[in-house]
Amino acid sequence: MSNIVAIVGRPNVGKSTFFNRLVESREAIVDPTSGTTRDRHYGKAEWNGHHFSIIDTGGYVQGSDDIFEAEISKQVKLAIDEADTILFLVDTQQGITGMDQAVANMLRKSRKPVMLVANKVDTGDKQIQAAEFYSFGLGEVYCISSASGMGTGELLDELVKTFTKPTEEVPDNLPRFAIVGKPNVGKSSLVNTLIGKEQNIVTPIAGTTRDPVNTQFNAFGFDVVLLDTAGIRKKSKVDEDIEFFSVLRSVRSIEESDVCLLLIDAREGIQHQDQHIFSMIEKNGKGVVIVVNKWDLMTKDTMTTKAYEEEVRRKLAPFKDVPIVFTSVTEKQRIHKAMELAMQVYKNRSQRISTSKLNEVMLPEIEHQPPPMDKNRSIRIKYVTQLPGTVPAFAFFCNFPQIVKDSYARFLENKMREHFDFTGVPIRVFFRKK
Repeated sequence: MSNIVAIVGRPNVGKSTFFNRLVESREAIVDPTSGTTRDRHYGKAEWNGHHFSIIDTGGYVQGSDDIFEAEISKQVKLAIDEADTILFLVDTQQGITGMDQAVANMLRKSRKPVMLVANKVDTGDKQIQAAEFYSFGLGEVYCISSASGMGTGELLDELVKTFTKPTEEVPDNLPRFAIVGKPNVGKSSLVNTLIGKEQNIVTPIAGTTRDPVNTQFNAFGFDVVLLDTAGIRKKSKVDEDIEFFSVLRSVRSIEESDVCLLLIDAREGIQHQDQHIFSMIEKNGKGVVIVVNKWDLMTKDTMTTKAYEEEVRRKLAPFKDVPIVFTSVTEKQRIHKAMELAMQVYKNRSQRISTSKLNEVMLPEIEHQPPPMDKNRSIRIKYVTQLPGTVPAFAFFCNFPQIVKDSYARFLENKMREHFDFTGVPIRVFFRKK
């Protein structure tokens, strides 16, 4: 268990910029819009051999007209509870505000190590301005510029001295499951129900989750990383910059995952946007499980699970070999079944088939149904082997690879699926010159 550091403060003091600098990536969305970061957002950082977890929180606000204010404040309090050390960011350019005072009061009660960080200090006169923050009575004021990186080294030197837990790096070889889907299908609720606590903000308003949130789920025999993502909307509906970046992060979460749990709303069925997300998963070669959520809200006499499943597969064609599970996150129905299926898909995607086994199974199939001739040219496939890589891919060696038709490639893929368990996994078929 690594040391956890929470970055807290009122909106717009540069918390997400600082977070991105520490994790050396642009994971958190940075935008001048107040309240952009809503959920706690996790990342991994390292300083001089010390590895630790960072939480970027939503800006702490009081008395605003933002509908998310209460939830953001709750998330900040949860992050403080979870953290071993707290970095309290303030804005030197704006000086002390009432909200800063409110955060300082809250931190004094936390009894956790607090480091007061004056941000946006890039000149000597700003350093003099930062002295007013000593009035909080929280000890040393560390002057930094999160945009340029000035002062962060000295701050991190002092930060790692507060650590009490071991700081060696934990190998990141756990299966990564991305929870994806349109907004408001129950993605964050699924994560919260699985881990048994309110990790992510859940409201009935579509688009609440903006940043992807990574959580280790280690219970009930599972040990995986869950990536909860912002809902992916159609491009025509992406009218805010923030919304656009959320979609971008969701796409990146698909790219970084091993298996995607694609949630759809049972009442709406598979819609065009669901098909679009499914095709993104397939193009990226990721495993997939279709999770039909809110099944408890369906009147079962209108459509049975079998009929519903057939309709889903019809809309997903030609890649129909996917597991489908019907869940109710609110009623906690079959959510562990969804995880079991994802785990099986992960195993299917990781399997390696020996060249001898492949040829023993596939060459008789090819002999029984050879590729169609092209302009009197006969195509002879001599042998097949699995290619290295994370996505299952197979090379069929033949005399005229350029003239093999797509329909025959699909035939070979279907035969592979008949003989080997690739349920939920896109597979690639290539033809190469012998």
